[in-house]
Amino acid sequence: MQELHDAPLAPLTTFRLGGPATRLLTATTDAEVVAAVREADASGTPLLVIGGGSNLVIGDKGFDGTALRIATKGFTLSGTSLELAAGEVWTDAVARTVEAGLAGIECLAGIPGSAGATPIQNVGAYGQEVSSTITEVVAYDRHTRETVTLPNAECSFSYRHSRFKAEPDRFVVLRVRFALEEAGGLSAPLAYPETARAMGVEQGERVAASAARETVLKLRAGKGMVLEPDDHDTWSAGSFFTNPILDEAAFQDFLARVHERLGPDVTPPAFPAGDGRTKTSAAWLIDRAGFTKGYGSGPARISTKHTLALTNRGEATTEDLLALAREVVAGVHAAFGVTLVNEPVTVGVSL
Repeated sequence: MQELHDAPLAPLTTFRLGGPATRLLTATTDAEVVAAVREADASGTPLLVIGGGSNLVIGDKGFDGTALRIATKGFTLSGTSLELAAGEVWTDAVARTVEAGLAGIECLAGIPGSAGATPIQNVGAYGQEVSSTITEVVAYDRHTRETVTLPNAECSFSYRHSRFKAEPDRFVVLRVRFALEEAGGLSAPLAYPETARAMGVEQGERVAASAARETVLKLRAGKGMVLEPDDHDTWSAGSFFTNPILDEAAFQDFLARVHERLGPDVTPPAFPAGDGRTKTSAAWLIDRAGFTKGYGSGPARISTKHTLALTNRGEATTEDLLALAREVVAGVHAAFGVTLVNEPVTVGVSL
């Protein structure tokens, strides 16, 4: 297991921001991951687990403790059953399942980060979420000090949330298991209108899984959501805010504010979210509150391709990023009475 001291963490994140860690360990096996976690817990040392770094905002002062980078490898496909080691590159794993003719995660192509992070955030995009295909998550339980296997029903998945996110200091994901679909090389039914439109088919139809994957990659690239080292629009964490879910009273108040600000004929995006709640679009809110593509004059700005991405233009600090995020949150709340919630995990800082 590689060990470095006073190690820069910024290069391990897609934001390319944050100060150093007191110590950085890189684990390449499950046993090394467990050993590092047990050592930190036994000594009372603060622990930061890093996968692909695509969902992290690390403070400029860094992390006073042990940062553990999970770099484990393992891709096992047996029929329609898939097992991924936590350190596997997610978008590469998606490509391999599509090559094998399997459906279920093809519309999650291009999402940066590692496989182990996907159940934590219940990663989703373009009509698919990993919770619909995950069967089990193997994790080290820091409370019981043993490796456990949690079936889907015990993961408490919901929109961009899970048991792992709710108990961030308890579980360290080691492996993720999926049940995919053999559909003769076709995709799962297209659940997202934008994807269906881009492919010239009706929502709910199946297309070639490879074509669905390529379409999603093009859509994501057009929004700066596919990592490209020379494109500062991709120096981000993708969507910085989750789409708000409002109860009936909050949604009616929101509608009233929309009509007052934008006119009685304006209808905001609205999608049923269960239990009488409604999900609306964070990107729409940000844009209509006046924070358009490219907004900002400093080193941290809104992406020129998508209003939901906050970006490092090359010389930003974490404080620059947080100042922009706070400005957006305050502006959206002032305009529409809705409080945006950040999607990335913050380390040593907060909005």
